[in-house]
Amino acid sequence: MSEPSWRTSRRKRLEAAAISIVGYRIAAGLGATWRWRSEGSEYLNAVAASGRQPIFAFWHGRILPATYYFRRRGIVVITSENFDGEWIAGIIERFGYGTARGSTSRGGLKALLQLTRDIKAGRPAAFTVDGPRGPAKVAQAGAVWLAKATGHPVVPFHIETNRAWTLASWDRTEIPKPFATVAIAIGEPFDVAADAGDAELEAARVSLQGRLERLEARARALVSSAGSRS
Repeated sequence: MSEPSWRTSRRKRLEAAAISIVGYRIAAGLGATWRWRSEGSEYLNAVAASGRQPIFAFWHGRILPATYYFRRRGIVVITSENFDGEWIAGIIERFGYGTARGSTSRGGLKALLQLTRDIKAGRPAAFTVDGPRGPAKVAQAGAVWLAKATGHPVVPFHIETNRAWTLASWDRTEIPKPFATVAIAIGEPFDVAADAGDAELEAARVSLQGRLERLEARARALVSSAGSRS
């Protein structure tokens, strides 16, 4: 596969690098002000105790708080090969993530194969399961496919906040405001059998969809309970 055309432009490469530096500093400074509430961390402990790695699954609209919460854990994520994907990769790599370049629309198989190698080498993975283009909050099959290919469990989670800016994007991206209370609800891990066929993979995808919907309600309850105590 040939390199994206923007990579031939020195100006565009420098622009992507500059955006990633500034973007990281803003995100890190903002994230440092958030007050966190969490539920379900025992599930991550159980995965670690089993000697396996989590395959995190969450909605695209919660990328920023998720990136901050799970920083410095060596998690590998898919980022696109276009210009936006370059500066996004620059930001998340500064937060301690690895990147597999591609997307569901271009280079997807290459990225999934890279994730397979990474997780077998002992690195966690993460998917925005409705990304990169939606529909919003409709789970795609990437996470369950990776669970089948590697034998490692899917761990869904959802994040809510009491005060946020909401972008006019397809996924209604939320950016928690300074000093917001941010709640994360982590769900129970689940496996996908290595011999799962198309019907079993679809059942796992539907199950993931339902789990994420229930986790959204749990995260909202955590935010509400934090507010009632303040």
